[in-house]
Amino acid sequence: MAEDGEEKLLATVQHIVQTLGSSDTMTEDILKVFSNYDGRLSLDKLYAARGAAAAAVAAGGGGGGGERSLPASPPLPPPPQAAVSGSAARPPPVTSMERTVRTLDRQISQFVTMNRLIWADSVDADTFLEAVDDLIGTVQELDAAGTNRVLLDRADELLSRCMARLEDEFRALIERPDDAAPLAPGGFGSDGSDDEEFYGGADGYADEPIPIAKPVTDYDVVIDALSPGSIANVHQIARRMVDAGFGRECAEAYAAARRCFVDESVARLGVRPRTAEEVHASPWEELEVEIARWIPAFNMVFRILIPSERRLCDRVFDSLAPFGDLAFIAAVRTQAIQLIAFGDAISSSSRSPERLFRVVDMYEAVRDILPDLDPVFSDPYSAALRAEVSAVCNTLGSSIKGIFMELENLIRRDPARVATPRGGIHPITRYVMNYLRAACGSRQTLEEVMEGDIGAGGRAAVAVDPDRSTSSLAVHIAWIMDVLHKNLDTKSKIYRDPSLACIFLMNNGKYIIQKVNDSELGVLLGDDWIKQMTSRVRRWSMDYQRTTWGKVTTVLQIGGPGVGALPAKAMMQKLRMFNTYFEEIYSAQSEWVIADDQLRMDVRGAVEDSVMPVYATLIARLKSSPETGRDLFIKYTPEDVQAHIEHLFEGGAN
Repeated sequence: MAEDGEEKLLATVQHIVQTLGSSDTMTEDILKVFSNYDGRLSLDKLYAARGAAAAAVAAGGGGGGGERSLPASPPLPPPPQAAVSGSAARPPPVTSMERTVRTLDRQISQFVTMNRLIWADSVDADTFLEAVDDLIGTVQELDAAGTNRVLLDRADELLSRCMARLEDEFRALIERPDDAAPLAPGGFGSDGSDDEEFYGGADGYADEPIPIAKPVTDYDVVIDALSPGSIANVHQIARRMVDAGFGRECAEAYAAARRCFVDESVARLGVRPRTAEEVHASPWEELEVEIARWIPAFNMVFRILIPSERRLCDRVFDSLAPFGDLAFIAAVRTQAIQLIAFGDAISSSSRSPERLFRVVDMYEAVRDILPDLDPVFSDPYSAALRAEVSAVCNTLGSSIKGIFMELENLIRRDPARVATPRGGIHPITRYVMNYLRAACGSRQTLEEVMEGDIGAGGRAAVAVDPDRSTSSLAVHIAWIMDVLHKNLDTKSKIYRDPSLACIFLMNNGKYIIQKVNDSELGVLLGDDWIKQMTSRVRRWSMDYQRTTWGKVTTVLQIGGPGVGALPAKAMMQKLRMFNTYFEEIYSAQSEWVIADDQLRMDVRGAVEDSVMPVYATLIARLKSSPETGRDLFIKYTPEDVQAHIEHLFEGGAN
């Protein structure tokens, strides 16, 4: 009875196939569906049943003998490429290649329809790979023969199904290597009802322990995202896909799987994509915060994350060039370009002088990683990315040059509207000198930038001599100092009192010398420049003595004793004039300021040396003159004058 039932089932299937199959290809597809659905409906049995039915018809149409015959049904179409001669009833013989394809179809179909990872079971994985190898060899053999196009198409279609499933397995093993184990019910290909519980959260992978790049100070680190066993598995898959002509698809699948890891790693570093327009419109305070995140992120990505991805990719695609190179650059390029784009945006934004130090930090970060990128971006596909990193290094260097030019313009444009109170140090002098002093903390970097573009090794193409005062940086700073000097000279002219203008120039000149001597500016500007600036300060001091105390000492001149000596009355007149001049000077200049202690002592000493001897002589003459005698009134003794001089230039402190 069971055999009778199977015969009826086969006959029914034959009838359905004949009814639905409008072409040989469609018929073959329908037969394959039935074969996959029920083992009793294998292609061999269906073709055998068809042959038996055809033989019965040829023998007499099924009558006689009193036995029940199978229901009449139209004959099945011949198998692909089967030779049919006229109305002969005998089915064409099934070739060994056809049997091979059918056998592989049955074997592979069992795996590609699995609702779990094939690699969850190592035996299944080995069996599946063996079948894939056989199928690849069969396709190559059929293609070389070129005699059975239909069978080749069928084998190609089966191969495409294999590759699609291999790609799924490939991505799953990369993205979730821990999943190569039996899943909970409803796992691979389920409706997802258990996914939330399995992956630790509704958003997917919430608590999954995956290695994520974090900011570090020691960059001698490699991220092993996959275990050696997982790498061996995905390499086996990659090799089959390349052998089957699906190398590019394999590379794309790898890149898509690893890109998620790279994106998440960079996101956890606090860096977000910003367009150039957004960067240019953002306040500098906000950009400083982003730069502080960008520098460690840049180092992390280019020193650890990308080299680790290169190492992993080389192991997965070992001996499968160029697909490993394609996979690598596709996996890392997006985030690398995002970081590079931020550097480009900063370099093309405002070149205000206060931005120098952060731009130098960015420049140094990029410059220092350039030599390490050569082995990572050595293939033709990633060489362009290496060139972009080098290019952003040069654009940041150009930005540094532009910032120095803007500093010159800032000094030139600083208006000379209001005099500095009491002849003190002008804010522009403090700003420029402290700015240049701080900038010299990165003197080696600035030397490289000023000398020229960065070469392939990550250093300036021209060697830098740090003690050479004629370097490009030294010349540039000397030029800035000259611009500052001219600006200060212009500002001094707004003082109505020439003496106060001299005090202003002395204060600012002495401050400049102090800052130069106290930093590497002294090396850059050289001893000759310092001597020249010291000579200027000395000349301004002499100008001050002449314009302020010259008339005082002239008034006090009384000539020598004896012939030509002034009478007492004339000397008294001189004393009264001195008192008036001295009081005016003291009233004004005790409010003035000389900031440097040594300079203040030197100027006071020069005043004493010019005033005290002649004043003491005048007082002594008057006291010894018989014409004055006891009626002599001296408002200021020499000691009083000296005490007053010692209180000059204290800015009204007393």
